[in-house]
Amino acid sequence: MNKSDILNKINQHKLVVIIRVESPELINNIVECMIEAGVAVLEITSNTPGYAEKITELRAKYPELIIGAGTIIDGQIALQAIEAGAQFLVTPNTSKEVASIANQHELPVLMGAFTPTDVVEAKKAGADIVKLFPAEPIGCKYLASLAKGPFLDIPFFPVGGIDEYNFIEWMQSGAKGIGIGGSLAKPVFSNQDKQELIKRVSKIVNTLKVL
Repeated sequence: MNKSDILNKINQHKLVVIIRVESPELINNIVECMIEAGVAVLEITSNTPGYAEKITELRAKYPELIIGAGTIIDGQIALQAIEAGAQFLVTPNTSKEVASIANQHELPVLMGAFTPTDVVEAKKAGADIVKLFPAEPIGCKYLASLAKGPFLDIPFFPVGGIDEYNFIEWMQSGAKGIGIGGSLAKPVFSNQDKQELIKRVSKIVNTLKVL
């Protein structure tokens, strides 16, 4: 699957589920729930212990999934993630170094930006998607002022504080997709936990299909 295919799938599904947990042993149950709920794109953050090995394992086990690496703050981590098999990179910050490495390896990069200057610099660096982060403190009106104002041609995926209760408002404010982490990608320890999580995520996945 080439860069264009990966990027098309991310844009088509409009949802990146971000997994950040304290132990890699917690990831498999989360991933199983996400697959059952219809999620197609996952991000494992680099500050999850054993994240690189987990990306390699999940790529082999679930070839139909798009699996990327998040919290890629510098070139060293970017190269580690790519070596592990990450299919896209996500940054919390605006990083020319990470963008350059992603572009050299023909991988999509979802680049963090907060201010209008960040947005411009991310685009100049070669970001494929601008990750508005952190989104929660500034809210939907701020996104709308960017996405429906000077940056009509920029695909924004807000991240931070987004859940099943507010994601529609974010999409209506100009987002082309969303990233959801801790509110969804929580450890599951029982069948009840699993069924509740699948139900919550399925609702988001199905709603995004018609937005």
